[in-house]
Amino acid sequence: MPGTGGRVNTDALRGHMDALLLSVLEHDPLHGYAIIEALQERSGGALNVPTGTVYPALRRLEQAGYLASEWATVGGRKRRTYRLTSSGRTALAGERSAWREFAGAIGSVLEPRVTR
Repeated sequence: MPGTGGRVNTDALRGHMDALLLSVLEHDPLHGYAIIEALQERSGGALNVPTGTVYPALRRLEQAGYLASEWATVGGRKRRTYRLTSSGRTALAGERSAWREFAGAIGSVLEPRVTR
């Protein structure tokens, strides 16, 4: 992104954080820091999301019933591990559908097809 050194501004993620977190947790349960690392890895380093953004979102998604958590020992340390629930899988499918519609609409404005 221009002016950000290839990193996505945290404000630009507003409204998409739930989908990103649900997607990262789709296949395997992860603890908070591993979720942040997965976001960075999947985005090629463009997403560097602060813990102050991730943890409140994880708690909110858990309260909504989309995530479940439990304490687990990871690398010798006790950490809260999050996993997707069946409601979370349904929510993720809805988020993906909404994203495709949104991206299509924005794409049609930013890169209009030339018709002559």
